[in-house]
Amino acid sequence: MAKIKITQIKSRINCPAVQKRTLDALGLKKMHHTVVKEDTPDVMGMVNKVHHLVVVTKD
Repeated sequence: MAKIKITQIKSRINCPAVQKRTLDALGLKKMHHTVVKEDTPDVMGMVNKVHHLVVVTKD
């Protein structure tokens, strides 16, 4: 499976609780934190929900 790097680039302050929980589910706890995940449809769905807070790069 292909891997992707997800980095949080914007703050979670003033975001709805659903988006905060999505960031937690992705493993992002603070700004400029990066996690490596497999490129699966469920992960990409979570990324699409918070696309304005994160940046995704292919690994």
